[in-house]
Amino acid sequence: MEDDPQKREIANRRHFSFRLNLFFFATFFLFSVLIVRLAILQFVEGPTLKVDEKDRSSHSVPTPPIRGNIYDSSGQPIAYSTATQSLYYTIQPGSDREDSEAVARQLMDVFTKLGDKSITLQDIIDNMDLDYKKYSAGTPRRIKTGLSDREVAYFLENRDKFKGIDIIEESVRHYTRDPEPIAVQLVGYLKKYGGGADSTMYKDKPKPTDPQLQYLPTEDVGFDGLEYMYQDFLRGKNGLKTYPINSLGQVVGAPAVTPPQRGDDIYLTINRYVQLKTQEAITDQLHHLQTTGGSDQAKNAKTGYAVAIEVKTGKVIAMASMPDYDPNIWEGGRITTDEYNKIQYSLPNGTISPVNPYSTPKEQNKHPSSIVFLGSTQKPLSVLIGLNEKLFTTSSTWTDTGAFYYGKDHRRIGNAYGHAYGTLDPSMAIAKSSNPWMAKMVGDALYRKDGDKGVDIWDHYVKQFGLGVSTGSGLPHENNGIIGYFHERQAASAQSALIFSAFGQMGRYTTLQLAQYVATLASEGKRMKPQFVSEVKDANGNVVQSFKPVVLNTVNFPQSYWNEVFTGMSKVSVPAFNDAPYKVLRKTGTSEQQVSGGKIVDNAVFIAAAPAENPVIAVAVVVPEGGFGASGAGPIARKIIDAYDEAVGLHGVPKNNEQQLTAGTDTSTANN
Repeated sequence: MEDDPQKREIANRRHFSFRLNLFFFATFFLFSVLIVRLAILQFVEGPTLKVDEKDRSSHSVPTPPIRGNIYDSSGQPIAYSTATQSLYYTIQPGSDREDSEAVARQLMDVFTKLGDKSITLQDIIDNMDLDYKKYSAGTPRRIKTGLSDREVAYFLENRDKFKGIDIIEESVRHYTRDPEPIAVQLVGYLKKYGGGADSTMYKDKPKPTDPQLQYLPTEDVGFDGLEYMYQDFLRGKNGLKTYPINSLGQVVGAPAVTPPQRGDDIYLTINRYVQLKTQEAITDQLHHLQTTGGSDQAKNAKTGYAVAIEVKTGKVIAMASMPDYDPNIWEGGRITTDEYNKIQYSLPNGTISPVNPYSTPKEQNKHPSSIVFLGSTQKPLSVLIGLNEKLFTTSSTWTDTGAFYYGKDHRRIGNAYGHAYGTLDPSMAIAKSSNPWMAKMVGDALYRKDGDKGVDIWDHYVKQFGLGVSTGSGLPHENNGIIGYFHERQAASAQSALIFSAFGQMGRYTTLQLAQYVATLASEGKRMKPQFVSEVKDANGNVVQSFKPVVLNTVNFPQSYWNEVFTGMSKVSVPAFNDAPYKVLRKTGTSEQQVSGGKIVDNAVFIAAAPAENPVIAVAVVVPEGGFGASGAGPIARKIIDAYDEAVGLHGVPKNNEQQLTAGTDTSTANN
């Protein structure tokens, strides 16, 4: 059948019309998509693209912030930062020692020409660290800080003459000496973020997205103590230098400068005068113990620790871990291996963590660390537990014949020098520090009443007084102490665990825990959180954050129980307090500790609270291998309380005015 031309024409027209409609529809769709896309670009992505365009046409270089200061309770600086211009040197690839020494001579010529006598050629060479003891090959070495305006101008104008030289504006941390460093281990120190801090203390911290909050590799950051604990307050914010660049990445103009934001200042509860007197008292006592003859001599008494805390507020007035060191050695955030070796045993805070000043593990095993048994300082709490568990009453008595025997093998518990104290009630058992009384009336009695469960009951009580748990201070590396009574129950018996616990030979605790414990006693059961900072202020002096007293827990006992314990503590014989112009609650402790080789050493432990009628300050002192608590640690506590009375006042009024106290900080030693 032949095609009809007319039908074919009609079909062709239909196909053309369809293709034309399809074309117009496709064109309309494409234009619609384009219009929508342009709208998205303009209204949705426009701001982001503008930022991206700005980023592509500029390059920002962060500058480190100025760190906030740390002040004592009177507002005097303990740690402070200054902005300065520093000269850095980077060892050039392919250069040798002679090349660097030639640059050192060039630099010395400039300093001499400009009249700078604060640095020598040997100082410059030492700072270059050509033996790579402190820095890796590509790390800039700080040659000199505190450049004068003339020196800065000269080096900037003649930069091309000195290979590897750069001028950097930075913040330098200083630690006050008055005349000695103040609360060194508590305050802490700084370390380079890119020099180890980033992989240790800061490795688990979230990385901020704000460029002003991002840490810089060359930045000094808090690495211990309050410098680390309050890092976020102290740090501040980075500055920015934003350089305009062309499409080739070349700088084409002067930078726009966003200055760094200074960090906040923190104001401590530490009283400078009391702190310095505490440090001095420990140092003097260690010297006395090592050099004196007679019964006081303790040649291995090499370290001492003390904490003074306000009973009603929890404010730490003094915290000393001696010997300490000069933290200015960390200026620049790095030290050499030789420098580190000299101070490594003084770096940790011995009032909160184990410290042993001996260099080898073998020698360390022969001596106790800073965490020791409480010894007889445990006895006031032992009596409270016994009274509250109805093991005896305030009028109960037991005759101390000099020994108490227990167990199938009749194991003996005796007093020092074999003393027999006769008939004792609870308060006199504390005053005479009777080990047999505590063993019989508390430890053995609690075992006979509750069996193995007695150990759990004991644990519940002591932890309410802060022994064996965190003090809540928040300080890094704080140790919770070492509890021994659970192991003793499992390895030997609940009876021996409780008997030895009763006179302080089953738990080793830190000096801060000991201070919190005596403050809880003195407050009749309020365990306060130790406070080191009273407030945080910004650079303009506005209060950013303040800190109020925090009660961690409260222990409720009948008033007669507290009175019985305080009566006993007020009668403890301590020669150092014989002529004190105030009454004091106190308890001595001589904690025995077995070390390597089976040798038994005596640690001097002492607690006190004053004034006895209304305690405001509590003090704990520990001197490992210091002998008897009364003679080894008691004199330190007396000087601390005296200093508090002078600076703050046991009755709310300082005994000495500010001028006298300032003059007092310059005295070198006090009579032993």
